[in-house]
Amino acid sequence: MIGIFILAASLLLLEKMLRLFEFVSTEGGPIGIVFEMLLNVIPEYAGLAIPLGLMLGVLFAFRKLALSSELDVMRAVGLSYTRLLRVPYMLTFGLMAINFAIVGFIQPQARFAYEEMEFELRSGALGASIKVGEFNTIDSRMALRIEGSRDDGRELEGIFARFADDEGQVLSITAREGRFLANREDRNTIILRLVDGTIIHEVTEGSPRVLSFSQHDLPIDLPALQEFRDRGEDEREYVIPELLEIGWSPQSSSIERAASQAAFNYRMVEVVMMFMLPLLAVALAIPPKRSTSALGIFLSIVIVVSYHKINQYGSEVAAIGQLDPFLALWGPFAVLAALIGWMYYQVAFVPGGQAIGFLEAFYAKVGRFISRILGRNRLKGVVPEGEFGTEDDQAAQQEVLEEAQLTKGAGHAA
Repeated sequence: MIGIFILAASLLLLEKMLRLFEFVSTEGGPIGIVFEMLLNVIPEYAGLAIPLGLMLGVLFAFRKLALSSELDVMRAVGLSYTRLLRVPYMLTFGLMAINFAIVGFIQPQARFAYEEMEFELRSGALGASIKVGEFNTIDSRMALRIEGSRDDGRELEGIFARFADDEGQVLSITAREGRFLANREDRNTIILRLVDGTIIHEVTEGSPRVLSFSQHDLPIDLPALQEFRDRGEDEREYVIPELLEIGWSPQSSSIERAASQAAFNYRMVEVVMMFMLPLLAVALAIPPKRSTSALGIFLSIVIVVSYHKINQYGSEVAAIGQLDPFLALWGPFAVLAALIGWMYYQVAFVPGGQAIGFLEAFYAKVGRFISRILGRNRLKGVVPEGEFGTEDDQAAQQEVLEEAQLTKGAGHAA
């Protein structure tokens, strides 16, 4: 279960990591900020990875018992599926508490921290560097371009700078190299120390003046940084008590109430849904007799991920007031709970029952049809061995082949 959780979270983070690396490199920010942003994304992905890990952990445990026939022995001595699910449900209640803390309190705070980091990266508050080979605008009156940099951007090469004031005077500067220095007297101003360059001073009236220098300190006023907004612009940034306060307050507007109620019900239904996962895991873990079909594993992942996406869609629709939040989120839960209850009943209380028996039969027919076309050897590892026929059928076919070979050999001898 822990291994599946780590695997699912890693797969979800990989795609996000690629986009963050591209975004940070485009904005010219430090690479280390990518990993800080990923830490704030983990709680969001944990809301899906924890249920997946729980369900597949229980499913693989029961599947292993079923394939080794140990489950049949346990059932024969009077251990029901309900009795065998005691320990999985102990784990379920613990993980439900953890998931509630994540989606109810940790996830909103992490989301706000992620948005704040993204804002600071765009505004340059995180120390975005000067982009090499491009014109960089500073304080709307200065254009700066450099050809190269060393020492993590501290040493600059091939510098061109252009200033323009309100009176129409333009100052163009070229320098062989330079570096940024801090100004202890004024933190809103930095010093660009230039070495071996030329200054061209253009005025509205008169000819330009040219000055060569071996060293020149150029003060640059830093643009004022905008302050990030307060938490709460998005209802997903509220913790559970705040959602309850806003969603059922008469002082809140109808839009605020709908959005808060949708967010609250979405988080609650995601946690409560975990109660049904052990039943779903058992219903899909037991393959047909004399079969190693893994169709149940595939269906379990599809069901959980699809239900998660349906909840996201229902929350978005309810947040804009097009559907009642309770109906949009607890309606699909009721349908899924009824379906899982029926599937578990078929496996646990119907002799020889199969929750997805019709799908297993269809899957077996498709496997046999493909095996006739491509041959058995090409499908090893793709189609379960049992789908090529039962062991008795295979043994009978082998006997027929051996008798045919003996008859053919006797004919040649005669």
